[in-house]
Amino acid sequence: MKATIFDLDNWHEIGATLSRNKTRTFLTAFGIFWGTAMLAMLHGGAVGLAGTITRSFEGFATNLAGMIPEETSMSYKGFNKGMYWSPTTDDTDLLMRINDDIELLSPIISRYTTIGYGTKSTSGTTNGVSADFWKMQDVNVHAGRVLNTADVRNTEKVVVLGLNKASELFGPDPEEAIGRYVSIYGIFFKCVGVASQKSEATIQGRVEDSAYVPESVMRLAYNMGNRMDFFLFTARPGVKPKEIFPDVRRAVCANHPINPDDEKAFYFLDVSEMFEMASNIFTGIDLLALFVGAGTLIAGIIGVGNIMWIIVRERTREIGIRRAVGAKPRDIIVQVLSESMVLTAVAGTAGICFACLVLFVADKITAAPGLSAAGFQLSFGAAATILVIFLALGTLAGLIPSIKAMHIKPVEAMKDK
Repeated sequence: MKATIFDLDNWHEIGATLSRNKTRTFLTAFGIFWGTAMLAMLHGGAVGLAGTITRSFEGFATNLAGMIPEETSMSYKGFNKGMYWSPTTDDTDLLMRINDDIELLSPIISRYTTIGYGTKSTSGTTNGVSADFWKMQDVNVHAGRVLNTADVRNTEKVVVLGLNKASELFGPDPEEAIGRYVSIYGIFFKCVGVASQKSEATIQGRVEDSAYVPESVMRLAYNMGNRMDFFLFTARPGVKPKEIFPDVRRAVCANHPINPDDEKAFYFLDVSEMFEMASNIFTGIDLLALFVGAGTLIAGIIGVGNIMWIIVRERTREIGIRRAVGAKPRDIIVQVLSESMVLTAVAGTAGICFACLVLFVADKITAAPGLSAAGFQLSFGAAATILVIFLALGTLAGLIPSIKAMHIKPVEAMKDK
């Protein structure tokens, strides 16, 4: 027997059968087209949405946390409630001694300042940080370097300028800023680096719109003693930041007149919880995509089964004649299945191509300078899997009508009108 795929007469017959009722064929093909397109777009959209949320934290340590002081809400040791307080290096030193699960720690001191060079000046947030800050948050370094441990230990008057601030003072070339001295709060700092933000999430403003100096110099400049505004830390692998919060509270309460039961005196920032929340959102999106995709899949396949059933019913007489002249049951099954497979393959491929186009446009629209692509796209493996699933189910949808056609008896078919 000649292979069906190479039989031109068979292909002509498939085309003639499907074009006999163009409206019905188009509507069925559109159902398959829309089903594959919806499934592909939902899958690619879920991946892209996950990428959009993930890139918001790109560059941030996933186990990052922080302690921000708040107004006390309870009286303690003669101090009335409503007291404002500031953490100190004594707090962080004690915390590092009593808890071995802290990997990195950086004090943060922030002030809104004017940054000047010659006759030019710009305003923005100047942050005093330690060397660990740059390990907690990865940034784009356009020129030079970031602050290191020696800068903090030796109270070096050096600064890392944000890209926008460097451009306002020195022009578009970041290298022009390196080695120049800028004035911040009446003190001259040597610019050692130019950097910008990698993620959409920020801490104390975007990197490109800020300046960074050693926290030891910042405390001296503002006569802060050993005080700081707040501090950030990361937990060691396998440890959740919230497990460290009780020790943070204990270390702070040991050095300040704060009631250990005063929950409102502290605000704990936990980035790991945000990542966990994002993960739960991804799971929900995947389940929604699966549910909606399964619905469109079933609808498309039911359409294929219906049209093949109608085609078999309309061709009862023709099939009977074929059986009478010697056509084998296998030939009848192959013919009917071929028609359902061709319809599913053509419409399914068109649906996937349409979905890829829509996802490509979505990826371009959501693109942002300096950030990685969101990932609204359909991988070849996912596209092939969706098409194979539709093809397999489309074939199964045509199997019942083809079996019915196989059992048509020539004598009964001849009597059919």
